[in-house]
Amino acid sequence: MSIPKETLLRAYRQMKTIREFEERAHAEIMNGQIPGFTHLYTGQEANAVGVCEHLTDADAIVSTHRGHGHCIAKGADVVGMMKELWGSAEGLCKGKGGSMHVADFDRGILGANGIVAGGPPISVGAALAAKIRGNTQVAVSFSGDGSVNQGTCFEAMNMAVVLQVPAIFVIENNYYSEHTNIRYAVGCDDLKARTEAFGFPVFVADGADFFAVYEAAGKAIAHARAGKGPAGVFAEQGRYHGHFVGDPQYYRGEGELEDLRENHDCLKNFRARMAQTGEVSDAELDAIDGEVMSLIERAVTEARAAPRPSADQVEQDVYINYGT
Repeated sequence: MSIPKETLLRAYRQMKTIREFEERAHAEIMNGQIPGFTHLYTGQEANAVGVCEHLTDADAIVSTHRGHGHCIAKGADVVGMMKELWGSAEGLCKGKGGSMHVADFDRGILGANGIVAGGPPISVGAALAAKIRGNTQVAVSFSGDGSVNQGTCFEAMNMAVVLQVPAIFVIENNYYSEHTNIRYAVGCDDLKARTEAFGFPVFVADGADFFAVYEAAGKAIAHARAGKGPAGVFAEQGRYHGHFVGDPQYYRGEGELEDLRENHDCLKNFRARMAQTGEVSDAELDAIDGEVMSLIERAVTEARAAPRPSADQVEQDVYINYGT
């Protein structure tokens, strides 16, 4: 598989940005700077970037409660998102969405979603709209392993097949539905087979390998763009943090987190591959690292200083005014 160098550099930058955004958000939440409940995506960056590198602003995504990575990968403004986490009026959703409800329609980000499996039905609606309009746009829903036990997910998959819409179902297996391991929560050992039973192809990838996800997602998205109906991507990769920030993670096995960070890291794997192929130098990747760290620092500085919503804004952007 040949990937242009420009794409490689952009993909690494996006994964590194997600990683540092999440790690900094974790630190700021723990010291009391960011309010509210937050769920981090750290460790799963290759899934979001591997999929979104195939998408344009015209394509739609629907995210999850663990959605910062998806939104950044789709092109959301990093400073605007950090301001949103801080509850600023200058945030992407004017401080009213917070971590679990980030949206940016101009980028095709239809919103993160606090409801498990709340995204797949929305993506089917967006995919149906694309089909009716007769364009080649696709709609992608990201959801975790916990979503595949929800009726809304199954109903969305079935409807997508019945209507033959260009919907992509990305299932990210991070092994835990909140605090419950997938071995206990799911009665079927083969989630790919269970998903394929609805009647569409599912492509499997190692979620710690950007190249594997990029290839699998490319096949799924090409299938949908060609008018062949829905497709799926199934990627496995554990998350580095708990279900939420502050989760003590007593359900983890001994050495599990250490193993994830040491042996299942998409950034390390990407660098190792570039060292082997010579397509991108260490110096180029190091330069990106420095630029990303500067961006995250600027995002935090601006978020701290940004104004909060005022009392007269409380009823704005709540209801649509259709006129009289």
